[in-house]
Amino acid sequence: MKQKKIYMWLLIVILIGSGIYFAFTYFNSKGNEETSPIEAGEHSPRNFSENQQKTWEETITIGAIGDILIHGVIYEDAQEGLTYNFDPVFEHVKDQLLAPDILVANQESVLGGKELGLSTYPAFNSPHEVGETLIEFGVDIFTTANNHTLDRGEKAILSAIDFYERMGVPYVGHFKSFEDQNTIRVIQKNGIKVAFLAYTYGTNGIPVPEGKEYLVNLIDLDRMKADVKKAKKEADVIVMSIHWGYEYHRLPNDEQRLIAEEMSRSGVDIIFGSHPHVLQPFDWIETEEKRTFVVYSLGNFISGQIGEYREIGGVASIYVTKRIEEDGTVTIELKDPDFFPTWVANDNRTNFRVVPLIEADKHGMPNAKEKNEEIMEHMFQWIE
Repeated sequence: MKQKKIYMWLLIVILIGSGIYFAFTYFNSKGNEETSPIEAGEHSPRNFSENQQKTWEETITIGAIGDILIHGVIYEDAQEGLTYNFDPVFEHVKDQLLAPDILVANQESVLGGKELGLSTYPAFNSPHEVGETLIEFGVDIFTTANNHTLDRGEKAILSAIDFYERMGVPYVGHFKSFEDQNTIRVIQKNGIKVAFLAYTYGTNGIPVPEGKEYLVNLIDLDRMKADVKKAKKEADVIVMSIHWGYEYHRLPNDEQRLIAEEMSRSGVDIIFGSHPHVLQPFDWIETEEKRTFVVYSLGNFISGQIGEYREIGGVASIYVTKRIEEDGTVTIELKDPDFFPTWVANDNRTNFRVVPLIEADKHGMPNAKEKNEEIMEHMFQWIE
């Protein structure tokens, strides 16, 4: 009897042990199924990529137009009672102005407003309504450092700045204080931060008031390099507008080339030139530090000047791509520069309007298509 009890207990122990063993084997194998690699054919690319670091890439277009130089014949033509309407001046190229993601315009005549008294050459002051139309038609930032910045003094500059601030649009080149001057203008689009800087060779002999050097940025290589260094900390791309060169010369001079090379070495990505009042070509500057795109002169976009090449301007643009690699490396690529030529049409010094050059035969220019081809060859003669 005692022996039977011993056998019974052994059987119970064996059964319990077997149960524990099979239970452990079952649950262990089930856990292994859940953590084992999925076969390639059953793998979901979406689920896999969500657990990995990704590259990021975005592209924008940056565009620029040249001198907005409002002579008396233009603002008189735009007058409607007590106000001014510049929509007809730019409506033929509105689509081209709206096309770039960011568009910069060189406002050469100060937008001091009619309250100060409008004026033409040699001391310009233009109505605010010019800016209102340009903003509505696509301009995102105005450069304001040029030889006419001090034409009507500090009052006109402060009135222009008040206008820009009311419109919520940045300006760069003239300023209201040292603090304002030291603030880098940055526009962000699609995750790409673009800084804008602007300088001029001089102010037509009008001295900058002592203690108010902030009123206009003058070309000073040391100061410019310091501004670029500061802008690098705040933006991915640096665009610099420079008022330089010889008037009415269709090619850049040695000084322009030297400044452009110095700015490229300091870190500037894009340079838009003005002052010659005629178009000067595109160029790539290759330095040890980077590749810089230069438009030596954008010419006149709108002005009352007379002369075939002084009446031709256009919209320059370039693609800018920002890429962030998996390891965090950031690269900026500039590619595919383009140009859309324009012409300032008028009817015996009235009805001023900026029109596509290729369609200028509809507005009185003979051989418009041939002239358009000539201008494109001129602008692209140094680059492919």
